[in-house]
Amino acid sequence: MTIGDILYNIGIGLYDFGVHVMAPFSRKPRKMMKGHWVVYRLIRQQREKDANYIWFHAASLGEFEQGRPLMERIRAEHPGYKILLTFFSPSGYEVRKNYRGADIICYLPFDKPRNVKKFLDLARPCMAFFIKYEFWKNYINELNKRRIPVYSVSSIFRKDQVFFKWYGGRYRDVLKDFDHLFVQNEASKRFLSKIDVTKVSVVGDTRFDRVLEIRNEAKDLPLVERFKGGSFTLVAGSSWGPDEDLFIEYFNTHPEMKLIIAPHVIDENHLVEIIDKLKRPYVRYSRANEKKVERVDCLIIDCFGLLSSIYRYGEIAYIGGGFGVGIHNTLEAAVYGIPVIFGPKYQKFMEAIQLIDAKGAFSIKNGEELNTLLDKLIGDKEFLRETGNSAGHYVTDNAGATDKILSKINL
Repeated sequence: MTIGDILYNIGIGLYDFGVHVMAPFSRKPRKMMKGHWVVYRLIRQQREKDANYIWFHAASLGEFEQGRPLMERIRAEHPGYKILLTFFSPSGYEVRKNYRGADIICYLPFDKPRNVKKFLDLARPCMAFFIKYEFWKNYINELNKRRIPVYSVSSIFRKDQVFFKWYGGRYRDVLKDFDHLFVQNEASKRFLSKIDVTKVSVVGDTRFDRVLEIRNEAKDLPLVERFKGGSFTLVAGSSWGPDEDLFIEYFNTHPEMKLIIAPHVIDENHLVEIIDKLKRPYVRYSRANEKKVERVDCLIIDCFGLLSSIYRYGEIAYIGGGFGVGIHNTLEAAVYGIPVIFGPKYQKFMEAIQLIDAKGAFSIKNGEELNTLLDKLIGDKEFLRETGNSAGHYVTDNAGATDKILSKINL
């Protein structure tokens, strides 16, 4: 074992210790610990003795959605295999712990050598897929030693990552233990080739396949449809306070449009903040009925699970987060062929950059820019149609990653 290995294991051990320390005081670490305590028992109880399990690991909910098209295609086309799905984060596990597309769902024990061997001895996967940024050194190394094929899916690489630093030798070795890396773009492949990682294919992002599936499975929402009527509607998804300050101010002074707000955080305090900013009639979705929605101009979505279906009722989508840590999912809106607007912090999201290049999305820095853009989109029907078409074509033109991955693995 090298010094690098020792330091890595010490780091994992300290993280584990920190989670234990925080568990009594914070809900997220506490849920994680409770989940870790039952992992091995759960696998013993649920694993079918002679079945072949394909293991998918996702950090959280976003990575799960990227792996989902591949999981569901394998399940549909290769029913002889079972699916083992693991999560690192409670925000993924707690939402998808009852997902019917997997046979066993649990947390992934921390990447300590003893945990790794125990987990793999019990799970005995015949193949493993790690989604996007999941590069757990001990797990991947042990899979390689046991000659269990392991793949990276929808991964993306940038020159500022540790793999490409002078001190990143041990991290580069992790990448070489993958049987194949299915990356999102040519730049990733070029960066990897410079460090002699050559088992690489550019297939794109499986999220495009997923949002097309979501569009095809979109729920009919009669209350939303009745609210919209024939009105021009802006759908604001995953919004935060700074986003709401801008688009609500515009909405308040433009009676020709309606507004649907699906905030990222749904708690009473935030909902009250939104309501305080509104100067036109509104109703909360949980308190709405057919008569109420016909009398209001703003519909506040105060529940989860509807946003991806709601975008279909808008002429324009505003995606929140761009004035904070970064924008949320733009593809769920763009797939409906409507223009997408978001704040200035989008540079880490390749699809946002490409949507702008495709002339299907716009980034705004302040209220003045948003006002000018909305005036043009509302007032120029041809501009609205062209930008919406560009957004929709961007999604459909980039679909197909799942097919490309399946064509290269041995099932």
